[in-house]
Amino acid sequence: MSMNSSKQPVFPEAGLLANTTCQMQNRLSVFFSIIFMTVGILSNSLAIAILMKAYQRFRQKSKASFLLLASGLVITDFFGHLINGGIAVFVYASDKDWIRFDQSNILCSVFGISMVFSGLCPLLLGSAMAIERCIGVTNPIFHSTKITSKHVKMVLGGVCVLAVFVALLPILGHRDYQIQASRTWCFYNTQNIEDWEDRFYLLFFSFLGLLALGVSFLCNAITGVTLLRVKFKSQQHRQGRSYHFEMVIQLLAIMCVSCVCWSPFLGHRILLNEGHKVYEE
Repeated sequence: MSMNSSKQPVFPEAGLLANTTCQMQNRLSVFFSIIFMTVGILSNSLAIAILMKAYQRFRQKSKASFLLLASGLVITDFFGHLINGGIAVFVYASDKDWIRFDQSNILCSVFGISMVFSGLCPLLLGSAMAIERCIGVTNPIFHSTKITSKHVKMVLGGVCVLAVFVALLPILGHRDYQIQASRTWCFYNTQNIEDWEDRFYLLFFSFLGLLALGVSFLCNAITGVTLLRVKFKSQQHRQGRSYHFEMVIQLLAIMCVSCVCWSPFLGHRILLNEGHKVYEE
């Protein structure tokens, strides 16, 4: 009796189930992207309205400079959620088929520029806010007489220009932003680092981000220690100190969120860069 070689049965239902599961996961990704984008936009819109109202109220006081920087940070975050979230929803809705909808790599470049700018600018603005509060607490006379809204607006503009410059570096160097491994976002080239230029972009971005976090931590520590020392020495000017404490608490919250969100990413970019260096040697 001859033995026929057994074959694995093919079930059309298995392929249908896999396809249905994939579509369900894609719909969930689109749904959660829309939810996160909407929450970010609404919360930042509310924050912008509150900060603008407070700025009009304290325009001539020392609190105005802090509110102006805070407004810049919130507006930057608002547009980051709007642009990045909108592109992410489109990418998920298009099944992450970049070849079909972005053959010229224009959308990926816009996505990458927006990711770098909206990531770096809030970190730099957070450090500028920490520096401003540190000066306001440790040297209030200098702060009230020398630092004006014009100076703060110049700092705000300078930070934005620096963030735009860093975001445009690959374009200025005739390099393309790269689709990352998950195929859901674009950033500097992190997978196939070819030369010093690719390495420089990563290191420069990571260095500025970590420097901003370090400056924020140092200035907030100095501000907090100074306020506690004044509190224990004297019970006068309670109202003046209360809003200093309020702003320091806000800065600490911003710094903690920034550290949790960005420190692992920035550190990993540096380690990844060093790993490519060792591999090449």
